[in-house]
Amino acid sequence: MNKRIACLIFSLFLLCMLPLQSTVAYQDQPYHFGFKKSKNGRLPSINEEGFKSIVDRHGAVFLGDTSQKELYLTFDNGYENGFTPAILDTLLSRHVPAIFFVTGHYVKDKPELLKRMVAEGHLIGNHSWSHPDMSTISNEKIKDELAKVKDAVTEVTGQKEMKYLRPPRGIFSDRTLGISKELGYTNVFWSIAYKDWDVKQQRGWKYAYDQIMSQLHPGAVILLHSISKDNTEALGAFIDEAHRQGYVFKSLDQLPGSAPTPAPLSPSTPQR
Repeated sequence: MNKRIACLIFSLFLLCMLPLQSTVAYQDQPYHFGFKKSKNGRLPSINEEGFKSIVDRHGAVFLGDTSQKELYLTFDNGYENGFTPAILDTLLSRHVPAIFFVTGHYVKDKPELLKRMVAEGHLIGNHSWSHPDMSTISNEKIKDELAKVKDAVTEVTGQKEMKYLRPPRGIFSDRTLGISKELGYTNVFWSIAYKDWDVKQQRGWKYAYDQIMSQLHPGAVILLHSISKDNTEALGAFIDEAHRQGYVFKSLDQLPGSAPTPAPLSPSTPQR
């Protein structure tokens, strides 16, 4: 009898463990961010990707206000390829805000550029210290990766807040979004992007311009890599045409529910 009771208890224990195991597996399932691109002004979509509920639950950003002709310009800066000064010149001349997501390598290598970004009213976001697939590392390691970037940027620039995170390589899970949200971060994905990160496959400024303009839509969060020569040379023409079409560029801090953007230290005039 005792043996039968012991077997029954063990069976019940296994049944109780199954939902927990399923939940853990679900939390750690990695996703690569992807989306259905905008065409002819129609809005992009992540409904088909299988992770929309996770993104929504954790308040991650994919789009801004799609009822307004507003754009959010974001750059990934894993390393410097000589183009960021020209990008900053273009943004300054057109009074356009942006956010630059930086790695530990970038912080150590280009402190003067970080200082310029902040001085000219741009945000600096977290792209992790060593650019790992965060779905493969522990919560403690995630905390360390993010804290090191935040602390180093504060030391260089005096920027005390760091509210935005772009997951390296666009890889995330329910767990990684959850732990970074607990740390005070909003994960920022994108609704306009193209293959611009391969420095060996640059195709000229017009190609970059056409790729961005063909996806333009209200509330767009635009992902560009600062290492791209094409992006750098197309940026002014893109901004000018977006302005001509009635779009306004905004800081992520101007998303609904966000704190106001600090005023730039450099002279500027209102956008059209």
